Amino acid sequence: MQPDPRSVLRSVFGYDSFRGMQEDVIGHVIGGGDALVIMPTGGGKSLCYQIPGLVRPGVAVVVSPLIALMQDQVEALKQLGVKAAALNSTLDRFEQQEVERQMRAGEIDLVYIAPERLMGESCLANLAHVDLALFAIDEAHCVSQWGHDFRPEYLQLRALHDRFPHVPRIALTATADGPTRKEIVERLALQDGRQFIAGFDRPNIRYHVRAKTNAKAQLLDFIKREHAGDSGIVYCMSRAKVEETAQWLSGEGFTALPYHAGLPKEVRFENQDRFLKEEGLIVCATIAFGMGIDKPDVRFVAHLDLPKSLEAYYQETGRAGRDGLPSNAWMVFGMQDVARLHQMIDGSEAGEEQKRIERRKVDALLAYAETAKCRRQVLLEYFGDSCEPCGNCDSCLDPPETYDATEVVRKALSAVYRTGQRFGAAHVVDVLLGNATEKVKQFGHDSTTTFGIGTEFNKEQWRTVFRQLVAYGLVRSDAEAHGALVLTDRCRPVLRGEETVILRKDRGKGERRADRKARPQLTDPADDKLFQALRGKRMELARAQGVPPYVIFHDATLMAIARARPMDLDELADIEGVGASKLARYGEDIIQVVVDES
Repeated sequence: MQPDPRSVLRSVFGYDSFRGMQEDVIGHVIGGGDALVIMPTGGGKSLCYQIPGLVRPGVAVVVSPLIALMQDQVEALKQLGVKAAALNSTLDRFEQQEVERQMRAGEIDLVYIAPERLMGESCLANLAHVDLALFAIDEAHCVSQWGHDFRPEYLQLRALHDRFPHVPRIALTATADGPTRKEIVERLALQDGRQFIAGFDRPNIRYHVRAKTNAKAQLLDFIKREHAGDSGIVYCMSRAKVEETAQWLSGEGFTALPYHAGLPKEVRFENQDRFLKEEGLIVCATIAFGMGIDKPDVRFVAHLDLPKSLEAYYQETGRAGRDGLPSNAWMVFGMQDVARLHQMIDGSEAGEEQKRIERRKVDALLAYAETAKCRRQVLLEYFGDSCEPCGNCDSCLDPPETYDATEVVRKALSAVYRTGQRFGAAHVVDVLLGNATEKVKQFGHDSTTTFGIGTEFNKEQWRTVFRQLVAYGLVRSDAEAHGALVLTDRCRPVLRGEETVILRKDRGKGERRADRKARPQLTDPADDKLFQALRGKRMELARAQGVPPYVIFHDATLMAIARARPMDLDELADIEGVGASKLARYGEDIIQVVVDES
C-alpha cells in the first residue's frame, strides 16, 4: 500500500500543507503521468519529484547537471532520513559499484546522476535491472539550444522515453519562456505529458536597477546600507573583473571570494564549499557560478554588468531568497555593456537565426533596465505571466518622473545623423553640448547644425536619453563599429514629428532609501536574540558534520522557532520545517537553546 503524500510531507519534510500546484503535480506523477513543471526558484520544485520518488515503488533517478548541486541535495535528503545517493566522478570505481548494487537491491529511494553518465551504456544497462519509480529531469531548460544554459548532453535524454516507456518522466525548471517550453517538450518527447505552469513571480525579491556611474562605489553603498554581514553573489561579465572585485571587496572589510571557469578546479571547489558552509560570505562570479547553488539564505544578488538575457537575469537573481525571506536583486549597467553583448553575439560562430534571437533577447533586457513601469510586471510579461504593480521594486517604491521628450529625442537623433552614424554616445553628447574636443574638431563636427543645441541637459542626462533610445529601438549600438550609434527605421516617424516620445528623467546619483529594507527581520529584540543563538547552535552542529548550516534548518524555520519558543519536543514538532528525522537528531539541542534564552 502506497504511503499518503501528505503524511510524507509532514513526517519527512516537516510541512503541513502543499503550496500552489505541488499537490496536483505530485498526484499526476504518482499516477504514472509525464509532466513539465515550470515553477519559480524557491517555489518547491524539488518536492514535486522527491515525494513521488518516496511514494512510488522503486528508485527515483534525478538528472542533475552539476556535482555540487547533487551533493548538496543528497546531503539535505540524508538529514531528512531519506536514503539518497549520487553517481558522479567524485566516487571511485568501488563506490560507484556499491551505489549501483544498492539501486538494483532497492536500498535507495533517490539517486542523482549527471546526464552524460546516465546516458552511458553501462549505466543504462544497470538501470535495466532496477525497479524505477520515475525520471526527474532537473534544470530542464538546459535542453534548449538557444537558451542561456545549454548543455549538449541534455539532448540525449529523449532516449529515456524509448528505453523505459512505462517510467514516468518529470522535467522541471524555473526559467522557460514560451519558445523554450515548446523546445523542452519536443526535445524530451513530452508531448503526451501535462504542463504545470505555476507562474514566475518571486514576490520576496526586490528589484533595483541603476545607471552605472561609479560601479564599485554604488555596490559598496548598497551592501553597507542593506546587507552588511549577509551572504550574497556579485556577478561580473569577465574573469578579470571577478578577481578584481573580490580583491577590492576583501580590502573593504568583507569576506569575498572569486569564482570563474578559469580558476583551478580545486580553488573553485574550495571557494564554493566555503560559500555553502559559511555565513556572511560574498562570491564574485561569472555565470560559471550558477546552478550548483542551492543555498537558501543568499540575501542579495548584484550585477555589475548586464547579463546576456532576461532569462539569465531571472535565473541568476533567483539565487537570492530561496527560503522565501526578503532579498534583493540589484544591478547597474551602462551603454558599454550593451555594446559588449552585441560584440559577443556578432563574434560568435552561431548562425544568423540564432544571432537574431540573441540580439532580440538583449533588446528585451535593455527595455527592462530602462523601463519606467513596475519592473516585476515587465519581467513577468516577458515570460507570459502578469501581476499588478508590485510595490517591491525601485519603480514602485521610488516612481521615476516622465516627460514629453519628443524634441529632445529629435535633437539626439539629428546629432547621430549629422555625425555620420559612426560614433558612440560619448562623442555625440559632446557635439550636443558644444564641447569642442580634439575629436569633435578633427571630424569637423563643431560646424554641424547640431553642435551645441543640447545645453539644456548635462552629460549624464544625455547618456540616460541615449540608453532609452537604444532600449526603445530608435537607435542601435553597432558592435562592428565599436559601439557607434546607428538610426533605425523606427526613428522616422519621430523625426517627421508624427510620433510623441515619453522618457523617464534621470534619477541622479543618489539611491532613495526605501521605508523597509529587503531583508528578514524579527521586530522583537528578544526574538532576534534567540534567533542569533539558534543560528550559533546550527553552525556548531553543521561544523561538527562538515555540512552547510541550511541543510540542518533554514533561517525561516529558526525564525519560526524564535517566535514560537517551543519548550518541549511536541511543541517543536509543530514548527514548519521540523520533520521526524530532524526532530530526533536536533530536537534536544534546539529546545536547550530556547530554554537557556528564555
